Amino acid sequence: MTAMRRGVGIVAAVLGVVLLAGCFGPAQERPTTPAGTAESGSADPAKAATITQIVQTQMAQAHLKSVIIRVSVDGKDIIRQAFGESMTGVPATVDMHFRNGAVAIQYVAILLLRLVDEKKVSLDDKLSQYVPDAPYADEVTLGQLAQMTSGIPDYVLGNDAFTQASYDDVYRDWTPQEQLSYVAGQPLFYKPGTNWNYAHTNYVLLGLALEKITGMPLDRALKEQVLDPLHLTGTVASQTAEIPEPVLHAFTAERRPFFGIPADQPFLEESTYWNPSWTLARGSVETSTIDDLHATAIAVGTGALLSKESHAAMISPKLRGTTSALPGCPTCSAMDEAHTYGIGVWIAGNWLVQNPLFSGYAATEAYLPSQKIAIAVAVTFDEAAFGPSGDYPNTATTLFQQIGSYLAPDEAPPTGK
Repeated sequence: MTAMRRGVGIVAAVLGVVLLAGCFGPAQERPTTPAGTAESGSADPAKAATITQIVQTQMAQAHLKSVIIRVSVDGKDIIRQAFGESMTGVPATVDMHFRNGAVAIQYVAILLLRLVDEKKVSLDDKLSQYVPDAPYADEVTLGQLAQMTSGIPDYVLGNDAFTQASYDDVYRDWTPQEQLSYVAGQPLFYKPGTNWNYAHTNYVLLGLALEKITGMPLDRALKEQVLDPLHLTGTVASQTAEIPEPVLHAFTAERRPFFGIPADQPFLEESTYWNPSWTLARGSVETSTIDDLHATAIAVGTGALLSKESHAAMISPKLRGTTSALPGCPTCSAMDEAHTYGIGVWIAGNWLVQNPLFSGYAATEAYLPSQKIAIAVAVTFDEAAFGPSGDYPNTATTLFQQIGSYLAPDEAPPTGK
């Protein structure tokens, strides 16, 4: 049995991470991780010092190799800092690039909603209007794909055949046709629009539709319609394993079960240059920086580029209480206060969140509209962070939860079930 391929941004599992209580107690041993170097002045040095302590404590407890973080309140930076190392002897810096995974889902969603605002498409349009030969094309709408209520199975999570193939060649360049082949012939989990399940498949299909609608490759459409207008100059699409310099290197033990390596034997691989083309739609596989994640959190939270109606739809928690787990569906989930899916974004309590986790990279970007708090965190892991089966949590989400709870105690991020 192979290890399960990790999704590029599934909050249902990671929002259940419990906050570490009492992490600032005077009797607690201080971490030995270097404090890092602040890259800009702080609007509140006292808050910056507390956040630094939160990061240092979590680095020691969760065995993190690096943390890059930017936090602001009402547009004023509290902290913008890198901690730890990218590689041994190479300090992490705030300008380093890393894979952004599901953060790009938000850009795809914004592109779709901009087209809705321009009255070029409707969320109720069937996929068959644009990609008639696609799987499930006559059954699902663009809006259902975007909100993951289509009922389409995932080609990644819960799919052992895909896991085997992707771990067998981590440098493979995946095409959309190859991704979709892993759900070929499978029935829908439920009638479209009646439940919810996380599926990378939705955004692969949506990417194909958006290319037809815009008449251009998805990476170009995203750049012209989303990335450039938001001034996200550090975010770049690439179907190869290339990452622009300077690079935040990543390491993982997730292929331990794949190789059959016993838990008592040391094992760690550098995964920086694994090809991420398996993750999402062709043209939305990207690298980014902490500044762009921070800017994205604000843009999603404030509705930049969108009409009021489209932004309200994007961040609506309307699925709460309307969905449920389903036998035989590995990613069907009940939407609740702790985690609800909007259109391309998670709503966790009052926070708007995305949190990719794959191939040794983890990140979280989040925004609290009521207090204009933006948090962006990227982390990498030391060997001790991985469990006996190569499993590891999204500790960037844990850091977000702790920092969010500190800055907004009355609207603390939920920690799940």
